[in-house]
Amino acid sequence: MSRLGNLGARLYRGEVGYDFIGKRRIWYGVSVLITITAIVGLAVSGLNMGIEFKGGAVFTTPKTSVSVDHAEEVASEASGHQAIVQKLGNGGLRIQITEVDTAKSDQIKDKLSEELSVPSEKIAADLVGPSWGEQIANKAWTGLGVFMVLVVIYLAIAFEWRMAVAALVALIHDITITVGVYALVGFEVTPGTVIGLLTILGYSLYDTVVVFDSLKEGTKGITKQTRWTYSDVANRSINSTLVRSINTTVVALLPVAGLLFIGGGVLGAGMLNDISLALFVGLAAGAYSSIFIATPLVADLKEREPQMKALKKRVLAKRAAASAKGEATEAEQDDEDLTDADDAAPAGAVVGQRQQPPRGHGRTSGKRR
Repeated sequence: MSRLGNLGARLYRGEVGYDFIGKRRIWYGVSVLITITAIVGLAVSGLNMGIEFKGGAVFTTPKTSVSVDHAEEVASEASGHQAIVQKLGNGGLRIQITEVDTAKSDQIKDKLSEELSVPSEKIAADLVGPSWGEQIANKAWTGLGVFMVLVVIYLAIAFEWRMAVAALVALIHDITITVGVYALVGFEVTPGTVIGLLTILGYSLYDTVVVFDSLKEGTKGITKQTRWTYSDVANRSINSTLVRSINTTVVALLPVAGLLFIGGGVLGAGMLNDISLALFVGLAAGAYSSIFIATPLVADLKEREPQMKALKKRVLAKRAAASAKGEATEAEQDDEDLTDADDAAPAGAVVGQRQQPPRGHGRTSGKRR
């Protein structure tokens, strides 16, 4: 078995683990810092809206030996606005200029024909009105709102309202960070960006639902025992699905990274940048939020309930009493039993798995607790 696979098995059985829930204030602080940075970047730099949202003109030339830099300089001087120029696969140029009307478009076309030594009739000019971009933006906001409402309703029915709230907070967290990164790096916002943003919502929700499902199963009848608090079970749920979350995220990020760094960076394909940056940042933020935000937030909300407060009080009191007597708690005894079984087992033998809390709540000692 590979080292990562072995670690995943040990995490699933509870042999090792990291206290995500206990250190949740650290992760909350990190998320707040990242979110504030994203919001500041958005407020200071703003989003670089593409021609589809601002309106403008797109000029396409036939094959030419003119460089991209020279074409940008000529187009910017002719229009008075910053021009974006891309080299096409056929050797032609795609020149994009925002906030250009029909009259100005004809002037720019003539100027480009003169400076680039390309016949005017061979330069294709397409005008995009800002109203079209406004329609796209409105439909995107409508789609996002409908998605959020449906997600909250589904999670509230399938799990409970606290998990629905936590998932919603995680989604907003991911979108805010992704939009903030766009503002900071200055990438152009196009319909491809909108598609990428809407796509990451499903990916972001996937890992969260996996952890929530494990948590729901693990907390059945939790108040009938005194071995684990709700946070203990939540922490075990994160650890048991941790390697799975890492694997799925890495597998998803690799092709997206190829699109972003090779397709966009090396090949200079602008549309690939628009989609892949949103996907790359959103996938990474989604994996982070499902582990460090959503589940710890659920634990915080659940342990505000009177019955969970009472359970935590009983569990901590029992542990304190056992510690005062110098006895191992039942959870610690489980660790010792599992270690002894591993030591005693011959090479290649399969020892019993650790009892998962609180699915049956572990071993009992003859009398009901």
